[in-house]
Amino acid sequence: MATLLDQYEEITGTDVIDQLRQLAKLLGGKRIIHINSTKAGGGVAEILHRIIPLKKELGIDTVWETITGDADFFQCTKLMHNTLQGNRFDIPDYLLRHYEAVNRENAERLRGLLEEADVVFIHDPQPAAMIESMPARKGKWIWRCHIDVSSPYRPVWKYLRDFVRGYDASVWSLSEFAQRLPHPMYLIPPSIDPLSDKNIELSPEELGKTYARWDLDPQRPIITQISRFDRFKDPLGVIRAYRLVKEFTPVQLILAGGGATDDPEGEEVFNEVKTSAGDDPDVHILLLPPDDNLTINALQRISDIILQKSTREGFGLTVTEALWKGKPVIGGDTGGIRLQVVNHHTGFLVNTPEGAALRIRYLLKRREKLEEMGQKAREFVRENFLITRHLREYLTLIFAVANETQDRIELL
Repeated sequence: MATLLDQYEEITGTDVIDQLRQLAKLLGGKRIIHINSTKAGGGVAEILHRIIPLKKELGIDTVWETITGDADFFQCTKLMHNTLQGNRFDIPDYLLRHYEAVNRENAERLRGLLEEADVVFIHDPQPAAMIESMPARKGKWIWRCHIDVSSPYRPVWKYLRDFVRGYDASVWSLSEFAQRLPHPMYLIPPSIDPLSDKNIELSPEELGKTYARWDLDPQRPIITQISRFDRFKDPLGVIRAYRLVKEFTPVQLILAGGGATDDPEGEEVFNEVKTSAGDDPDVHILLLPPDDNLTINALQRISDIILQKSTREGFGLTVTEALWKGKPVIGGDTGGIRLQVVNHHTGFLVNTPEGAALRIRYLLKRREKLEEMGQKAREFVRENFLITRHLREYLTLIFAVANETQDRIELL
């Protein structure tokens, strides 16, 4: 039976897989640990679910653990996430003290693993304070920031920076997101897995069942946004754009997504979206389980255009997923979306519902342009945003951090 690496080789070519094997040999005997806040929901969990098995297949000793916390802890980290992305809000002191206490508890629970690891990746703010409880650590600690911290609320960033500055290195998705820190800083954009349920090819029969399941009309255009129900994703703005388009063109809208265990605001935003949609039969609001990847795949494939009208976005893996399926994306002109949507080539960047509506109407009237953009989009992802590239950069980073005292590093 073909291994995972064999399957990727069919998509990426032999040279890419050979590079991964060469890098993995340099890391033999090292133990790598990843820590984040959830194993279900959100792009971080998706990436780790795919990248950990690949590391193991390459012979790298890799462990993935999640922190545990209560409602107050995740309320604090959600506020932290929002303020780091620009909202101005002072987090109550009692929540910050609780955040620190939960991190200490998790550090104690995982102490044996963490103190003996050669490299520890800590993902995002939730577990960032764990480093304070590990003065005896022997390995290198790397803080991986997946969110847009380009214009943070300064008091909250200064608070978090006191923890993050103690790391041996940090990783960011875009240079614009990075804040000055007293250690080496690296840029590694996220990626998608072309072999996952969310991205594999689907049969016409499976797509036909999707139309029937959600009462969709295959004869009328479908525009879709797949994302968590989060205000930064601007689902209300998507509904506004849809209504502007529908004044001129018969169209259907799908807003589909799920929640995450570390996001306490999701239900509130979901209810706001339902209220805004009202009783319009052409607006389909779908609350999906976080692991319903085949459904998400099918919804993207039956859509004519994908939207990701975020107002702030760390990267936006749903953009990459849609581009890989040959769909042009109309996305918010922000964050990591700019890295993926090449304006007028793989989609359009917009700032308002009116701008989104204008671009939707343009593409629906020009099917040849829509198809051309879709073809460019898929090749753009193949070259830049597949998980094999992501893994190669992670392995190179680990080797560089572990050998930082050397003036010159040779990868033979």
